[in-house]
Amino acid sequence: MTERDPGPSPAAAPELDRTFWEQRWAAHSADTGEAEPNPTLAGTASQLSPGVALDAGSGIGADAIWLARRGWTVDAVDFVASALDSAHRRAERLGPGVASRIAWRQGDLNTWTPTRHAYDLVSAHYLHGVSRRADLFRRLAAAVRPGGTLLIVGHHPSNLDVSGGTMSRAVFFTAAEVLEVLDEAWESVTADDAVPRQATDHDGHPIMLRSVLVQAQRRIP
Repeated sequence: MTERDPGPSPAAAPELDRTFWEQRWAAHSADTGEAEPNPTLAGTASQLSPGVALDAGSGIGADAIWLARRGWTVDAVDFVASALDSAHRRAERLGPGVASRIAWRQGDLNTWTPTRHAYDLVSAHYLHGVSRRADLFRRLAAAVRPGGTLLIVGHHPSNLDVSGGTMSRAVFFTAAEVLEVLDEAWESVTADDAVPRQATDHDGHPIMLRSVLVQAQRRIP
């Protein structure tokens, strides 16, 4: 499991709203271990020169911290205060060289708008609680500066059956839904609806899920 995607739960509310996630991440607040970043984030960012990154839906901060440790300046945005508090403490334990590179921002991605063309990397992994995905994808894409990279990863709709119907349909999307918001300003576009991801179900059994991945670079005029 990635740090921001604890996985299917029989107690999950259909809306997976802020209250649900406050309770979910609060349960992780005493965990002092180092969370692992999303592999797709690490794989992509390892090929890029450090710059300014947006981690949209930052959870307890594994991606943001991984980036900061490698020289990136990061805006980490999430709507869950308990997750941001835990992430901030994790970063502080690693010292000012890491903590000073991350700005933790509480914001609802349904409405929060990042600055246009402000980031060398915009990353969003397994977002929950987003009701207007196409609008969000447009806002995230607009935040990428020329030459920068957009990376969006999420749950494929086929995972709905694997989760036993306990996850909200709003968390699922296809690569085509992301590609619809990209225009001729983008190049080097990679779209994959079948990225394998190992996980465990709520009974502790191993399962294989499919992730959606879209990666693209904004053209330099």
